[in-house]
Amino acid sequence: MMRNPRKNSAWTAFRAAVVMALFGVAWGQDVLPVDATQRLHIVGGLGALRQYTRQEEPFWTREFPKLTGGKVSAEIVPFDRVGIRGQEMLRLMQLGVVPFGTALLSLVAAQEPLFAAPDLAGLSPDMQTTRKAVAAFRPYLEKTLRERYGIELLAVYTYPAQVIFCNKPFADLADLAGRRIRTSSPPQADLIEALGGEPIQTKFDEIFAGIKSGKMDCAITGAMSGNTVGLPEVTTHVYTMPINWGLSIFGANVEAWNALSPELRTSLKQELPKLELAIWNESERETGNGIACNIGSSSCVDARKYKLTAVKPVPIDDTKRRTIFANTVLSRWVHRCGAQCAEVWNQTIASVVGMQAKKTVNNPTAQ
Repeated sequence: MMRNPRKNSAWTAFRAAVVMALFGVAWGQDVLPVDATQRLHIVGGLGALRQYTRQEEPFWTREFPKLTGGKVSAEIVPFDRVGIRGQEMLRLMQLGVVPFGTALLSLVAAQEPLFAAPDLAGLSPDMQTTRKAVAAFRPYLEKTLRERYGIELLAVYTYPAQVIFCNKPFADLADLAGRRIRTSSPPQADLIEALGGEPIQTKFDEIFAGIKSGKMDCAITGAMSGNTVGLPEVTTHVYTMPINWGLSIFGANVEAWNALSPELRTSLKQELPKLELAIWNESERETGNGIACNIGSSSCVDARKYKLTAVKPVPIDDTKRRTIFANTVLSRWVHRCGAQCAEVWNQTIASVVGMQAKKTVNNPTAQ
């Protein structure tokens, strides 16, 4: 079904007005520059998660003013608490309505499908592979954001691993056949279909009720976020191999970026990589801690302990993952994304995982 351009434009304008009102800025400016009091306006990531509460918010509200000797301050709000749909973030940053913003790649992929490449479901079974995939894809990401959207890429963040919670025992990936499983993206759905399961796309805040009511048997979600919403109360097993991670970018509208003093730009270029590293390290810790708390390990900290059974991947699982990724997830992504996506993949991430993408794919089927 085609979207109504006029309605969509009005909706984007409404969202923009919400953001500008929140920051106390009048409607009608093309770009939000640093104001007379030298205050940056930041839209951050998901407000309930520790990437935001432990890293993003403290950096901008406490550490950043110290770095500038009090000359520049910043205020930050999470995008999901100001009425912004993640799918709109690139557009709002491009317009300058959001001068500095955080965008989830899985959501902006609706506008730019190629941006899903470094975090496709089944691509990275560990943090090391994810780091390599991002490093390989980053030059393309940086160039495309600047040239196509007028956005300066300043950092790439990751959330903890997405894992599978189920309400019945299973021993390996093959046992998921026939189960109704919550997914949050087309690549996740492709993976589940290839395993013989039934993907059900559901919002995060509907997962608990969906499993409790029997509408779903399993759910893919964050190891720690699942713990936070009490998912172990309605499930019995958790699969420890990551399905994917949840990458996001932090960037600036190029006009807003250029409006900063050279000294401030230099300072941010020096400090934001440190914030990026801290977020990646925290996400890796949170992945391990999420599993530990869900299974009731003594190593669990800062979360409720449960007694789920940990299902660890067996050797055949990794073989199955690679086969499904190459024959189904990657193929279907290229089919939706186009031949250029295959070309970019082959020039960037292919060498990291040893998988080339075919440029022409006709109706790929589950393997």
